[in-house]
Amino acid sequence: MRCEEAILVRIFFGEDDKYEGKPLYKYLTEFCKSKGIAGVTVFRGILGYGQSSVIHKASLFKLSSDLPVVMEIVDCEDKIEKVLPEIARMISGGLITMEKVKVVRYDRP
Repeated sequence: MRCEEAILVRIFFGEDDKYEGKPLYKYLTEFCKSKGIAGVTVFRGILGYGQSSVIHKASLFKLSSDLPVVMEIVDCEDKIEKVLPEIARMISGGLITMEKVKVVRYDRP
């Protein structure tokens, strides 16, 4: 990634969401990697709800199979603009947000 200002895309959906038979978070990660996107991180939530107002949570006695997932995708604006329409088509339910971020450091260890 060779930009000081980048775009951070956040996608909120359920862990059980799938695309073409694969978990959506895995499919999206592989898709972004194939498109040369700078970085993707997937977070599994412990509690949350969305438009349906159904609360999804993990507990000690029962493991929820549809916990909230937040995926963050970051790269230069031009690369994000190229992949975002395809990503949006893969999301059947959920929320996608975008914001400009300042890249302080991006290098390999």
